[in-house]
Amino acid sequence: MSLAGIWVILIPLICGLAAFAVGGRSARVIGLIGAGLTFLLSGLLVLHVWQSGVWIYQLGGWDVPLGISLRADGLSAFLIGMTGAVGLGISLYAVRYFEDEDEALTPDPSPDPSAPLRTGAGRGGTEVWLPGTSYWPLWMLLWASLNVLFLSNDIFNLYVGLELLTLASVALIILQREQAAIVAGLRYLLAAFLGSMAYLLGVALIYADAGVLDLGLLADAELTGTATQVAGGLMAVGLLLKAALFPLHFWLPAAHSSAPAPVSAALSALVVKGAFYLLIRLWFEVFESAGTVSVEQMIGALGAVAIVVGSFQAIRQARLKLMIAYSTVAQVGYLFIMIPLAGSFGDPEASWRFEAWTGGLYHALSHGFAKASMFLAAGVLLSALGHDRVWHLAGSASRFPVIYLSFGIAGMSLMGLPPSAGFVGKWLMLRSAVESGQWWWVVILLVGGLLTAGYVAIVLSQAIQHDVEEHTEPHPVPKLMTVMVFALAAMSLLLGLRAAEPLELLEIGAPFQTLMSMVED
Repeated sequence: MSLAGIWVILIPLICGLAAFAVGGRSARVIGLIGAGLTFLLSGLLVLHVWQSGVWIYQLGGWDVPLGISLRADGLSAFLIGMTGAVGLGISLYAVRYFEDEDEALTPDPSPDPSAPLRTGAGRGGTEVWLPGTSYWPLWMLLWASLNVLFLSNDIFNLYVGLELLTLASVALIILQREQAAIVAGLRYLLAAFLGSMAYLLGVALIYADAGVLDLGLLADAELTGTATQVAGGLMAVGLLLKAALFPLHFWLPAAHSSAPAPVSAALSALVVKGAFYLLIRLWFEVFESAGTVSVEQMIGALGAVAIVVGSFQAIRQARLKLMIAYSTVAQVGYLFIMIPLAGSFGDPEASWRFEAWTGGLYHALSHGFAKASMFLAAGVLLSALGHDRVWHLAGSASRFPVIYLSFGIAGMSLMGLPPSAGFVGKWLMLRSAVESGQWWWVVILLVGGLLTAGYVAIVLSQAIQHDVEEHTEPHPVPKLMTVMVFALAAMSLLLGLRAAEPLELLEIGAPFQTLMSMVED
């Protein structure tokens, strides 16, 4: 069990390489095996941290600062567990999703010479491009990159994890080789490149000032000089760009809405959490003493604007996937309101900082399951109906009741209604705002919930209307896809009914213990 942290990185990496080498439909089998094993190993790592505390592994047996260490505390285990569960659901969904898509693109072995060519196929039965055969190596690489990011304890290795994550994400976005997806992927790549350069420059400044890269050693160094402040600013801007916080979100809607449904779900539910995780890890461990109230409030203000602007944009969208993508812009804003609530406003030693910390991260957990379910639901409707136009969904609820039930449950969690996991996260953040006297965040949190209800209600009300138009018979949807959509939505609800254990997991190790030590002192 103590080596689960190593294998949770190696297994998806090995399976990704094997899927790439084998290719064809065998890649799907290897990818599924990798997904199942990584899910089990993620659970073992969470159990180990729960029972034994922080897990640390020195690569090659060399101690820091000469060596490189991997670390799993409560925060790391929390996000690895979420990634494992959501990743398994996405993988099972993708099996049938890409199977249907590849079958549609595979040419007839005896085609009509006069028939027009289909995308991805040539005459005479020649197969040119099947997205499903390339999905699994890239998806395994993305999963491995996320686990590297959550376990690395070295700011340069964290940079390497971010870059691998970006490259895998861009390749997945352009998987179907459509023009809109290629443009969106290139825009994402350029934005991520700028963010990476800013982060890497910050790493260089910190190393020049402190001479170490390990997070633990940097936390003990208590860096407060000008170089550290400049480095912190550069790294923060780079990570905010990668996390798509307003107004640096320009790349996200097109990238998330143009990708295949399993990719959109992974990008929204998991990938944006990578940059957010690294930012709060640095903020509350390395730059805790350098943070100021004005900077924290400014980041919170950007989050508030993201909630309002993202929600209004979601309401205005005519396409379901684009609506869900703008919803992600809004939901990312909630995560960054955690920073001023858990920061140094008022009494820096107050206990309400813990409520903000656990509430913000529990919202991240809720968002992961809910948003994955929403994007996968949109993928089902797009596959079945041939479109995802919101105003042309009338009457489709009777044909896909489980899909819309799942969409409603996921939307309920994003709104923060009880007894969902979203309610737990927002309730803790509301309590923190009230106890700290920061009433303006209470207004934003409540208004954001109402705006979320607006675009969820638009979709559901349109779907349950009587069918007033002639519709072609929908394409059959594999049951496994529907089951995965519902399972992920159900998890966003069940985690609200069983929140005690995940919240306790977040209290293991830094940075929660850093906040605790400040109160005790």
